[in-house]
Amino acid sequence: MQTADIRQRWLDFFAERGHTVVPSASLVSDDPTLLFTVAGMVPFVPYLTGLVPAPYPRATSVQKCIRTNDIEEVGKTPRHGTFFQMSGNFSFGDYFKEGAISMAWELLTTPEADGGYGFDRNDLWVTVYEDDDEAIELWKKVADLPDERIQRLGKDTNYWHTGQPGPAGPCSEIFFDRGPEYGIDGGPATDDDRYVEIWNLVFMQYLIDDVVSKTDFRIVKELPKKNIDTGMGLERVAFIKQGVDNMYEIDQVRPVLDRAAELSGRRYGANHDDDVRMRVIADHVRSALMLMSDGVSPSNEGRGYILRRLLRRSIRAMRLLGVEGPTFRELFAASRDAMKTAYPEVAKDYAHIEQLALGEEETFLRTLTAGTSILDLAVSKTKDSGRGELAGDTAFLLHDTYGFPIELTLEMADEAGLAVDRAAFDTLMTEQRSRAKADAKSKKKVLADLSVYAEFRAKGETIFTGYTELTTASSVLGLLVDGRPVPFATAGQTAEVILAETSLYAESGGQAPDQGRIVGDGFELEVLDVQKPIKGLISHTVKVTKGEVGVGVPATTLVDEQYRRGATQAHSGTHLVHAALRQVLGPNAHQSGSFNKAGYLRLDYGWNSALSTETRSEIEEISNAAIRDNLEVVTREMPLDEAKSLGAMALFGEKYGDVVRVVDIGGPWSRELCAGTHVSTSAEVGMINIVGESSVGASNRRVESLVGLDAFRRFASERALVSELTSSLKTRPEQLVDRVGELVSSLKAAEKRIQQFEARALNDRVPALAAKAVRTGDVLLVAETVGSLGTGDELRALALSVRSQLGDAASVVALAAEVGGKPVAIVATSPAARDAGANAGALAKTMAGVLGGGGGGKPDLAQGGGSDLSAIPAALDAVRSALRG
Repeated sequence: MQTADIRQRWLDFFAERGHTVVPSASLVSDDPTLLFTVAGMVPFVPYLTGLVPAPYPRATSVQKCIRTNDIEEVGKTPRHGTFFQMSGNFSFGDYFKEGAISMAWELLTTPEADGGYGFDRNDLWVTVYEDDDEAIELWKKVADLPDERIQRLGKDTNYWHTGQPGPAGPCSEIFFDRGPEYGIDGGPATDDDRYVEIWNLVFMQYLIDDVVSKTDFRIVKELPKKNIDTGMGLERVAFIKQGVDNMYEIDQVRPVLDRAAELSGRRYGANHDDDVRMRVIADHVRSALMLMSDGVSPSNEGRGYILRRLLRRSIRAMRLLGVEGPTFRELFAASRDAMKTAYPEVAKDYAHIEQLALGEEETFLRTLTAGTSILDLAVSKTKDSGRGELAGDTAFLLHDTYGFPIELTLEMADEAGLAVDRAAFDTLMTEQRSRAKADAKSKKKVLADLSVYAEFRAKGETIFTGYTELTTASSVLGLLVDGRPVPFATAGQTAEVILAETSLYAESGGQAPDQGRIVGDGFELEVLDVQKPIKGLISHTVKVTKGEVGVGVPATTLVDEQYRRGATQAHSGTHLVHAALRQVLGPNAHQSGSFNKAGYLRLDYGWNSALSTETRSEIEEISNAAIRDNLEVVTREMPLDEAKSLGAMALFGEKYGDVVRVVDIGGPWSRELCAGTHVSTSAEVGMINIVGESSVGASNRRVESLVGLDAFRRFASERALVSELTSSLKTRPEQLVDRVGELVSSLKAAEKRIQQFEARALNDRVPALAAKAVRTGDVLLVAETVGSLGTGDELRALALSVRSQLGDAASVVALAAEVGGKPVAIVATSPAARDAGANAGALAKTMAGVLGGGGGGKPDLAQGGGSDLSAIPAALDAVRSALRG
């Protein structure tokens, strides 16, 4: 039975029994506490917890999931997969235990010919929570299971809760017995791989609090509306029904494994270590394919870091199989072909996915060689020194400079028999993140804990009126101060305000929130932020500037008209630039992200090279030509499928509802799904001035532009600058570039002559310095300060010239100078001096220690530095003392 067939049988079975079929949500979770959708129930959590009213009494889905907490086990066990599919059926106050148990047993044991999975009931075991007598009786009644195939287990395995106060309940798991050839007798309680869990039924029936741990909590009461949450592992059922030993050999994964075997010339099944590597490649390539199809791009942070780690582990596994060249073109194509039946979007978006994958592979293959050399050298030095631990700063260098995930360094060091100083690495990473946070502090206020919004959301969705009006009369549904509901807020306080209606746009779709005010009888609120903390609810963060606002009072939202005009210009401008990009570069230049606010826009798009000046100008000209042509802007709402059939552009990786808003500018020239605010005609955008184009990761570029009056002001300031330069240089604007070029050439020639004069001056000092050589211990020593120099290279050249002047004698030259306001020291030794025991690296380190810094180098030439200029004489004395012994 093919995996796609197993999936379809699930959906058909539950649809026939009154369940709404819900398409899989994105792997990118809406839950701010999660990087990814980690379980089938994640998209339904707001309904299961009562935070948002469920739109249907019962539902079913086959949800795409990603888990990376046990990535090291991938390939080593039969069931650990990074990407997996969880089939689920859910009841929101509808059927409960008996319904869930009956339907699960029916689907599992109905013959394949009748639409079921055809499991032999004698191969199935169940576990229940130890005190759930009701579930045990139901299993006996529904499935006629004997007592010995129903096992009671404790809270650690058979009780579900979120780890927070809220809904909870016992669960019952269904296991398949693979037979005695796979392990010991005794059922699932043995925790043996012989028994494979295929389905978990969660009976959400209690409210709990005082949650201390997985097993330590207090049951408060039974829930008035009990819920069902179940999950059947699609890949686990597939490997059982397809008669293979593990999930890596099923039809959706095996083609990648086979392609890796072909490319490497290794036979799957011949060598355990090779088998693990092939399974890792098959899993990681499929996982990366699905992540990129949901809009994740490789990066060094968050989701992008996880994706990058999967890709780079795949590349390294291929290298360990003996393949050092690129392989992603073949591997990803194999995965695409295996997954496109279940997920047609991987084929539709494959050009973009392949571009990302190949770009990441090319980048990492370039750096892998250099980074591996650094690591090999560090490993060798560590072993030579007798230590068993690689320095944390080496791991940080590999991560920061060569893009090695720390996990890759840990693996490679472990293969060489070394540990890694992880604590030192983590300290350096923490310092780096702290610096980054200091550079870009978020101005966003932290929203309250999401559970407090449930009461407000239960009253209905916030109605947004801002598409057609800037002023809306409403009423205050709720107030939050410091995350807690309050009856009123007074002047000077910052609060969150929940309204029944609002004309203020909440940040979404790349558009920044509106600015404005909320006013009422005796109060005035300055709007600081507008967000959507949960689906269907808009929250306004405000400062009370006048009076007191209370729950239930009338309130009017007032959008700052000038700011909104700028915001609509910027958002429509983003669509114009996107259309111009695609017109110039082609359809692969697909938008992957954007941000716009009044006067400014940025747009990220898939592309693997910088734009030339000519291409950038062409895109800018096409965008402004569209403004000149005063194209009509039309917005319509329609079903998602209809919008796609009209060619509406969906933002790569974005999530959309069943009904979407389509924005046309000039008809099909620019047709996108978009919920933002827009101008009425393109002429209202005013002007677009592209001010930047840069890389934001492998195969991703960013265009930045000023819009409207801000664009004009930039052009005006550049015109003023040109006017000032032409006046100062006494030339015409069209001759300015040539005139500046002449000046730059003259300046470079002058700098070259100055360098020549300085080099001769330095060379003239060599005889005098060599003459100051003094017998110190077994060598001739020149230890002098030479004043102020322009660069450390000049000091190095001077030390080498003095050493050369001293000929074959056993000589040491230690010079110090002020460079850029700080002390720099150079030590050079002759071969005879080194034979006598003098080591430039050790001496430079000695000097640097006195100067308040660090240093070192090779035995013949080394450098040090510090921060204390006044310590230069003492540093030179330290060299003299060291050589005297």
